[in-house]
Amino acid sequence: MPFAQLVLGSPGSGKSTYCDGMHQFMGAIGRACSVVNLDPANDHTNYPCALDIRDLVKLEDIMREDRLGPNGGILYALEELENNFEWLEEGLKELGEDYFLFDCPGQVELYTHHNSLRNIFYKLQKTLKFRFVCVHLTDSYCLTQPSLYVSNVLLSLRAMIQMDMPHVNVLTKIDKVASYDELPFNLEYYTDVDDLTYLTPYLEAESPGMRNEKFGRLHEAIAKMIESYGLVRYEVLAVENKKSMMHLLRVIDRAGGYVFGGAEGANDTVWAVAMRNEASMLDVQDVQERWIDHKEEYDRMEQEAEEEERRRMAEANGMDVDEAQPAPPATSEAEFDPDFGDMTVPEDSGVRVIKKEQVMKNH
Repeated sequence: MPFAQLVLGSPGSGKSTYCDGMHQFMGAIGRACSVVNLDPANDHTNYPCALDIRDLVKLEDIMREDRLGPNGGILYALEELENNFEWLEEGLKELGEDYFLFDCPGQVELYTHHNSLRNIFYKLQKTLKFRFVCVHLTDSYCLTQPSLYVSNVLLSLRAMIQMDMPHVNVLTKIDKVASYDELPFNLEYYTDVDDLTYLTPYLEAESPGMRNEKFGRLHEAIAKMIESYGLVRYEVLAVENKKSMMHLLRVIDRAGGYVFGGAEGANDTVWAVAMRNEASMLDVQDVQERWIDHKEEYDRMEQEAEEEERRRMAEANGMDVDEAQPAPPATSEAEFDPDFGDMTVPEDSGVRVIKKEQVMKNH
């Protein structure tokens, strides 16, 4: 029963960067992981690509032969993949029981109303018994503009309804929020998707065209609809911060029902031990304090703690090696040859050594 993440998101939200970072993090915790590229336009990946849709169909070929634009070409490519599902199925079978990351295209049509992407993963659920979690990425820059934030919340909600599987929404590049203009509300307001009607005066300030009763009623209706579903909330992520990656992976594991495999149980790296520690899920920090108010202080403390943990584990591993492998006995001058070095023969080798001096005496 393979487990997998479907990495969705608008162009520029950080999907490929996330796949690369998550692949490296899983390597650090000892979880076998393969990345599948489903974007026919992505011809340069930072991660090692275990399976690539471009081996089946390329966007530039579709655009040239069928005279389609980029968006139409990607939709056509996913329909082509759906029609050649056996190619994908056989490729995944060869990779065994790895944990999979599917790097999906950035065209929002694919996971808002077009059915090919959803049909492909439904088939994988039935044929190969995959257990999927959709990881929908949103650039945290949207927090700086109320209209952009509301649009992204609507997009997240639509993706959850369309894909119809366990879903985790993520605000990426959260470590950059502190460098943006000050937000009108604390970060928790945006991650918990609280009452969006509080954004009305900021929407009006953003655009004079929204300062009328018609747009006010529209915004109120959208806010009530989102609240009535009660589905959307966000996790935050800084890809280069290992604690942030660890927390997000734990959330995804719980959403998909993942349990640790034997390989992870045998891995004793710093982050493997942390991932197995249930208490780490309880260490929920104030996101406003961590990423905005005292970001630099937290960065420094986490770096120092990580370096200290690595030093302690290195010392512990060094002690284990010393105990398991005692130092060899010192080599006497008679057993050291100036040309060949140490000529000592182990006692249990079964070889009897007769030295030259002994042979001369016997004669």
